[in-house]
Amino acid sequence: VQLQAYGGGLVQAGGSLRLSCAASGVTFRDYAVAWFRQAPGNEREFLALISWRPEFTYYRDSVKGRFTNSRDNGVNTVYLQMNSLKPEDTAVYYCARDSRAFSTRLKKNSAEYDYWGQGTEVTVSS
Repeated sequence: VQLQAYGGGLVQAGGSLRLSCAASGVTFRDYAVAWFRQAPGNEREFLALISWRPEFTYYRDSVKGRFTNSRDNGVNTVYLQMNSLKPEDTAVYYCARDSRAFSTRLKKNSAEYDYWGQGTEVTVSS
């Protein structure tokens, strides 16, 4: 069972990146997938979520309108498109699978996610 998050990198402010979270050995389609991030010196924070029903997404206020979640269940992958990046978006980004299938509750607590990607680093220069 493995989640792999990738797609991070160094980008200038105003630029874009697309993060991917690919799952192997675990089913994605029936589960919500969340993104968290952890900036240097800060606690890990809940960032965004895409439900097992892909029309339902949720975003932290600071990224609303700039970040977009999507998923392709055919390839067991969730994406986070990040546009208009700001220096304060600099962090390590993690994806995580909800511990329960078909959940309809918005979960911001990391303890409610069972499988995690290893993290991908995003650095936004000013």
